[in-house]
Amino acid sequence: RMPFYDEIARTPLFIWDPRCGKKGERRSSLTQTIDLGPTLLDFFDRQILPDTQGKPLRETIASDTPVREAGIYGVHGSHVNVTDGHHVYMRAAATEDGGPLYEYTHMPTHMRSFFGVDALKTAQLQPPFSFTKGCPTMKVKVSPGGWGKSQDFGNLLFDMDKDPKQEKPIQDDAAEKKMTEHLVRVMKETDAPAEQYERLGLKA
Repeated sequence: RMPFYDEIARTPLFIWDPRCGKKGERRSSLTQTIDLGPTLLDFFDRQILPDTQGKPLRETIASDTPVREAGIYGVHGSHVNVTDGHHVYMRAAATEDGGPLYEYTHMPTHMRSFFGVDALKTAQLQPPFSFTKGCPTMKVKVSPGGWGKSQDFGNLLFDMDKDPKQEKPIQDDAAEKKMTEHLVRVMKETDAPAEQYERLGLKA
């Protein structure tokens, strides 16, 4: 299957905040869907918990104040993507089989079925992540490649200012280094599991 290009991943956001009354304007700051919850909590004057990764967009709406340098996204088991709003870097699995890869869950179900017995035989209890409120999770080994083999495409780098349709991947060592640094930093901030660095050929 194809990589997670912007035509799928990039979600239009139309928002009006009566506190500033701005309308009919565009903003260039990078936002993500994880910002919607904190934005609503802020609007209704409710507490935003310390482990919340999203940011309230009040000042972004009012004056295009940035809330992040870069954001990561993608599909489990395929490319891990990072963007700074100008470049998109799609990091493929470094290994031939696309692993190691695990699911971490409190509820061992897929979209339409429960985990099978063979999968559950691999289950281990994983110590809490920073965002699981002190609760351990079930760590279950899965076969990579369910969403296509990212290693078949390799790492992909796009200049979104010059090529917004992502038709021409570029070779730019300096830009790739910068985007890789963004990727590692945000993975650390989101408490990505250790094997993801191994899977992507990155140093934590």
